[in-house]
Amino acid sequence: MTDDLAPVTATTAPTPPEGRTEVRHDETARRYTLWLDGQPAGLADYVLSPTTVRFTHTEVDPKFRGRGLAGILIEHVLTDVCTKTRLRVVPQCVYVAKWIDDHAEYQDLLDRGR
Repeated sequence: MTDDLAPVTATTAPTPPEGRTEVRHDETARRYTLWLDGQPAGLADYVLSPTTVRFTHTEVDPKFRGRGLAGILIEHVLTDVCTKTRLRVVPQCVYVAKWIDDHAEYQDLLDRGR
């Protein structure tokens, strides 16, 4: 495991009935993007410190809202952090904080000193 998130990668996330989703990580931009059927549909921005990854903003394009895509994105992002780093998560973004509150299996990633 490393303490940095991986460089630009693309992996397939769970597929909702509405289409094929893909999550891409752009380390340079400090952003994960969610694509739906080849179109950009959402994003999650973050800031790194030596020990934490602070999620600052999550957004889904209004034309794609109501399909559960933000949850798909955040689940992928947090799984990526959990499996590839030793970083603690600081959910500055309200959506990320709420999502973690609703998914106990990810709460051990939290940096309690937010």
